[in-house]
Amino acid sequence: MTESSTIAVGAETGAPVPGHDEARSLTSDAWRSLKKNPIFWVSIVLIVLFVLMAAWPSLFTNVDPNAAILKEARQKPSASAWFGRDIQGYDIYSRTIYGARASILVGVFASIATVLIGGAMGVAAGYYGGWLDSLISRVTDIFFAIPLLLGGILFMATFPNTVNSPYLLVVGKVVLVLSIFGWPGLARLMRSSVLQVKPNDYVQAARALGATPWRIIRAHVLPNALAPMIVVATINLGVFISVEATLSFLGIGLTPPAVSWGVAISDAIVALRTTPHILLFPSLFLSLAVLAFIMLGDAVRDAFDPKSR
Repeated sequence: MTESSTIAVGAETGAPVPGHDEARSLTSDAWRSLKKNPIFWVSIVLIVLFVLMAAWPSLFTNVDPNAAILKEARQKPSASAWFGRDIQGYDIYSRTIYGARASILVGVFASIATVLIGGAMGVAAGYYGGWLDSLISRVTDIFFAIPLLLGGILFMATFPNTVNSPYLLVVGKVVLVLSIFGWPGLARLMRSSVLQVKPNDYVQAARALGATPWRIIRAHVLPNALAPMIVVATINLGVFISVEATLSFLGIGLTPPAVSWGVAISDAIVALRTTPHILLFPSLFLSLAVLAFIMLGDAVRDAFDPKSR
């Protein structure tokens, strides 16, 4: 029996044909690769844990993070206070759990904002080209010239928070500054991806059939150009969390009464020599959160890169 006959028989009977795998998309191949990657599952477990801390901190502790017991200040870890107490008598474990909320909110919303801004800019520049591409590229260069952390310091120092600032306003200002200075890299990446997808036959065929530019972008360009930006955005989420912690450590990011890992680290520096455990736990949770998102981004990048498989 010839190979063509074997394929025909297999097609009629529904039986698998040896040596002929089913056609698989890049997404399905990537998912198969991810399922076999232990780093992916470790990062997912950590991220789910931190998201639960941010969404439902009461699942982990019933202690008020703003309840200070001055007579127990600098208490070392014990049964009553698992991570000890800081210099003001706050329960470090409770503040570490509640601190995940602000840090995760800043990272997630800043990542979403940069994806929307950078994605829109990159698609417009890559698909339409011409003077619009030149204009967007020059604007991107201007923002690229200002480092993310330096831009954050300048912005937050110009518009500082006060003790009476609402919680959402404090978080929103940090998200805003990270979004303003964090989108150029994603815009360049999306522009490059669109330029690679644009000459493909299915895009040219859709244009020849009279499809509108918006329909071509939505149905053909975006689905095939979005994967690299999602990978980088996942890594950037961890970067944004660390930048928020740095700004809070400098006293110009999130400020009390907001609770975050950066605020806890800033408060712990005063007593670093005598009670190092005050710094240890918020720093550990911050490092694990940043590491989890970076590992997830690396795992997804390797899964979507055909050369790594």
